[in-house]
Amino acid sequence: MAISIKTPDEIEKMRVAGRLAAEVLEMIAPHVVPGVTTGELDRLCHEHITQKQQAVSACLGYHGFPKSVCISVNEVVCHGIPSDDRVLKDGDIVNVDVTVIKDEYHGDTSKMFIVGKPTILGERLCRVTQESLYIALRLVKPGIRLRELGRAIQQYVEAQDFSVVREYCGHGIGKGFHEEPQVLHYDADDSGVVLQAGMTFTVEPMVNAGDYRIRTMKDGWTVKTKDRSLSAQYEHTIVVTETGCEILTLREDDTIPARLENV
Repeated sequence: MAISIKTPDEIEKMRVAGRLAAEVLEMIAPHVVPGVTTGELDRLCHEHITQKQQAVSACLGYHGFPKSVCISVNEVVCHGIPSDDRVLKDGDIVNVDVTVIKDEYHGDTSKMFIVGKPTILGERLCRVTQESLYIALRLVKPGIRLRELGRAIQQYVEAQDFSVVREYCGHGIGKGFHEEPQVLHYDADDSGVVLQAGMTFTVEPMVNAGDYRIRTMKDGWTVKTKDRSLSAQYEHTIVVTETGCEILTLREDDTIPARLENV
């Protein structure tokens, strides 16, 4: 499948979807506290998406996924299924992954939340993971090879004595939830992909405190670290501009500008 170059009208629709996805993470932040269940967080996100935003959760029903958002706690790498049995406690690290569809276009983003009093390792892992995402986004501009993003993420993460998950990657996005190209978060063959203005894709490194290997649970969704070490992830949807990139899912708590220009 060819990599689509989005028109200005398509990019504007993706700005709307991206802003809505970011808004869900902003909305849920005060609710991620000790004693809350991941099931309750999912219900709050679902209500916000469907009622306030008049939008659609892309996750709900996607290949049978049963909830509106993915919530992954501690050693869960991704695709955690929210549950009324999973009660958050002090020191937990929690990823909430939101994908909103508005006017047929997707906005996909995730961030880490630290519940109550953080642990030293949990806080450091979250910080390094977020920094690895920002390092990659600052490289984005037309003319660079896609693999440069993965190389930069891997070099930074491994220098911090953490590891990058290999089996999951970022992806093109637009009308489709998952489009070309695949965006790997480690240095590997990119089939010669060179970034062009108008490309839209996600960058979403998953970083483990221990070994990079993972295992999938019997539910067919929940992915955990094989060695039970902590895992963290941050994700943004971006569009490549003429001089850098624009983050379509920027939140108010982000410390970087929406536009990362490479002049």
